[in-house]
Amino acid sequence: MAVRIRLKRMGGLNDPHFRVVIADKHSPRDGRFIEEIGAYNPNAKGVKFKLDLERAKHWIGKGALPSDTVRSLIKKAEKTAATAAT
Repeated sequence: MAVRIRLKRMGGLNDPHFRVVIADKHSPRDGRFIEEIGAYNPNAKGVKFKLDLERAKHWIGKGALPSDTVRSLIKKAEKTAATAAT
């Protein structure tokens, strides 16, 4: 089973927000998913996303491939976690 970490679109017209989900590669974008690990709101001020970094690393370790956008969110979350730890 090919697994991807990708965004699922939520919200209405001109008010998008997304959920970060683990889904089978062949499932539709807003369809069935295995697990929800975060959220992303591009229109928010301040913090635009929340992500369970531990679960993301777990799934990547099992072979899940993140989409380009999710990959950038993971990098930002790692930077934020490193900054908060110091």
